[in-house]
Amino acid sequence: MIAKIEHPEKGSLKIDFQFFYDLARPLSASAQNPRAWHCGWPEMQPVRAGSFVGSVKMGSSVNFFNVSFNPHGHGTHTECLGHISAEQHSLRTCLTNFNGWARLHSFLPNPKNGQWQITADQLAPKLENWPSNTALIIRTLPNEEEKISRNYSGSHPVFIEEEAMLLIRQANIPHLLIDTPSVDPEEDGGALLAHKAFWNYPDAPRFGASITELIYVPNAAPDGDYWLQLGVPAFELDAAPSRPLIYPVLSEDQ
Repeated sequence: MIAKIEHPEKGSLKIDFQFFYDLARPLSASAQNPRAWHCGWPEMQPVRAGSFVGSVKMGSSVNFFNVSFNPHGHGTHTECLGHISAEQHSLRTCLTNFNGWARLHSFLPNPKNGQWQITADQLAPKLENWPSNTALIIRTLPNEEEKISRNYSGSHPVFIEEEAMLLIRQANIPHLLIDTPSVDPEEDGGALLAHKAFWNYPDAPRFGASITELIYVPNAAPDGDYWLQLGVPAFELDAAPSRPLIYPVLSEDQ
C-alpha cells in the first residue's frame, strides 16, 4: 500500500508500507542473542504441570512456553521516563505516539576522554532546523553485522555525552533510537547524565518522550528520512521489548 504523508519540511511524501527495514534484534534463548549488563541468556521453557509438558516435540498438542528475559539487557527495547524516576511511570501510559517521521544519521564515535562517544560537535550540524515531531535514529560506525548478537557486558560501549543529549532535547526530539545498550556509559556511578538530560529530569520531565536502545540498522538503509512505526507491547513497566520499523520515502517516479 502506498500512502502520501505530509512531511514538516518537504511537503507530501510517498511511503510504500509493504517495504521496511526492521531495526529489532531477534530475541532467542541462544548464544545468538545480544546481551548487556552481565545478564545471562534469555530462557524459553515449556510449561510443566503434572503430566503436561507444553511442547509438541515432547508429545503435547500445543507449544506453551514460559519466557524469562530482561528488556534492558536482552535486545531491542523502548524505555520511558519511569526508567530513571523515583515515581513509577509505565511505558504503556507514557508512550502514546507510535508513528511519525524519523531521520537516520550515522556517526563514527569520537574517542573523547578515553571513551568512545557521540559528541555535541558531531550532532550540532545535524540538528540545525530539525523538523518538528521527528525522531532521531543513530547508527554507530563501523556497523558490523556481529552487533546483532554481541555480548556488550564489560566492553564499555559507545554512549552519548551529556552536552550532545542536551542538544537533542533542545531540538524537541520526541523519540531517540540508538544501536548501543545505553545512551550513558556502562559505568558512571549511577549519574545517568544523558538519560536525565533527554527527559529533563527532574526539573520538567518529558513524559511522552522515549529512548529505544540496542537497535540494529541494516547497512542497506541509507541515512535520511523515514516513516517510523515503534511497535511496543502494553507493559506496565518502565521498558518493554520493541520492534521499530522504518519505511523509506519513495522517489517521485515511483
